[in-house]
Amino acid sequence: MLFRELSFPHEDLDPRHRPERLRSAAGQAVAVLKLLAHEARLLLLCQLSQGEMCVSDLESTLGIRQPTLSQQLSVLRTEGVVDTRREGKNIYYRVADPALLEILAVLYRLYCPKEN
Repeated sequence: MLFRELSFPHEDLDPRHRPERLRSAAGQAVAVLKLLAHEARLLLLCQLSQGEMCVSDLESTLGIRQPTLSQQLSVLRTEGVVDTRREGKNIYYRVADPALLEILAVLYRLYCPKEN
């Protein structure tokens, strides 16, 4: 998984090690933010946060052309944030990282328009 939850039990943590843990957590957060900083990947992850979808449905729903779609899905697979399964000729994708679903929920709440 790209992003792991880190807890900081302050009473158990030696103060000399706290900067190392914070640096590690910051590195993980930066990696996630870089992953989300591409419009097509963000759109894909937002759509997949609603549930599993096959490639052809992603293409038609999001209007992302096949070459871009394949390239960005490959990035997401490489980073371990999506899982796949094959059913016949179709490959289905789903978000594999629960922490990423939480981040996407916050982004949705902050930036997506509310329906009246």
